[in-house]
Amino acid sequence: MAGASLLALLDDITALLDDVALMTKTAASKTAGVLGDDLAVNAEQVTGVNANRELPVVWAVAKGSLINKCIIVPIAMLLSFFMPSLILPILMFGGLYLCFEGAEKVFGHHEVNKHLQVSVEMSAEQLILFEKDKIKGAIRTDFVLSIEIIVITLGTVASANLFTQFGVLALIAFVATVGVYGIVALIVKLDDMGLYLLTHSKSGIVGNLNHKLGHALVNSAPYLMKLLTVVGTIAMFLVGGGILSHSLHMISETIEKTTSYISNLTTITWLVDMLHTIVSLLLNGLLGMLAGGLLMLLIFLIQKPKTKNSD
Repeated sequence: MAGASLLALLDDITALLDDVALMTKTAASKTAGVLGDDLAVNAEQVTGVNANRELPVVWAVAKGSLINKCIIVPIAMLLSFFMPSLILPILMFGGLYLCFEGAEKVFGHHEVNKHLQVSVEMSAEQLILFEKDKIKGAIRTDFVLSIEIIVITLGTVASANLFTQFGVLALIAFVATVGVYGIVALIVKLDDMGLYLLTHSKSGIVGNLNHKLGHALVNSAPYLMKLLTVVGTIAMFLVGGGILSHSLHMISETIEKTTSYISNLTTITWLVDMLHTIVSLLLNGLLGMLAGGLLMLLIFLIQKPKTKNSD
């Protein structure tokens, strides 16, 4: 009897793990776009830090990201069970925050560049404070993106039992954190990897290949970081605008109708699909830019009287 009970228990555990694995795969495919944006945004967020402090900063942000998800996962499950109506407003708030962050990077671009240039001439204490600000900003942005990842995953496993839901959410949270910040760490150290190849290249065919690869990595690293800055900012608008459009039925319907109309102007199947994706992204991005710009303007108008009074 005891043996049969143990076998039954093991069978239940195996079935549960199979369900978790299957649903994790489905959830991963649905969150792939957000994870890509998460990667671009976070790689951009850690730029401007001293080269010898890049990995410690990435590690600090990764730990913050893991803590974010440890907070978000149980709260998301509780809200889904007790107060599901609160999930949408939280998502919209997160979307607005991302739009505002993107707008601040675009319209406050010169101030950001100035701040980064000044950081080179800062004292040791000022550099520590600058680094802490970078980490806090990256963790805040990660928190918003993590909410969307967890909520999308939760929607995928909504019909599953409680243990399966928790298993999938925990696995997605862990894989997302390790995967994203592992790649971010790799990206920010590309120039160091190239320098290592240049300084340790030997003669012969392999040595020449290492030398060329090292040279390519060193030369391409600055351009890659600049590209990630642009991509990260665009990703904020795309993700933020996407959250807002999917949260507001009227806007979502308008975007879908406009996208369908434009994509159906051609009869070529592959072109229809491509146009549908591109137009949808563009419209969500424009919505994100508009929302972020309006938020910046609103905050400016609110702060303007306070600035005058302080003067």
